[in-house]
Amino acid sequence: MNNSGIKSRSDTESSSPRHSILGAWVVVGVLSAFLVGAGIVGYLGWTSTDSDVPASGYIAMALGVIFSLVVGVGLMALVFYSSRKGYDEPPVLIQEPFQRDELQSNREENAM
Repeated sequence: MNNSGIKSRSDTESSSPRHSILGAWVVVGVLSAFLVGAGIVGYLGWTSTDSDVPASGYIAMALGVIFSLVVGVGLMALVFYSSRKGYDEPPVLIQEPFQRDELQSNREENAM
């Protein structure tokens, strides 16, 4: 009997290998259909117009790509720096040592 309230694998129905293989093929089929659909929509969107992109459009696109790369590289550098310096460690409470002066002042306050 399992006391933790969570059903273990033996408590539930065991799934047959055939069932899991069928489920994997269904997932692969659905994802493949999405990929084909995205490809069709992309092709139709690419070939639907005959307009050209002006030079300013290419400049804006290049600046956007460069800016995105700089931000991505900068954030990854901060992640590695933070990890190496130990800033990602869980917080630990460091208690200050209790001094005798504080103990005496607490006793005097309680005496009054």
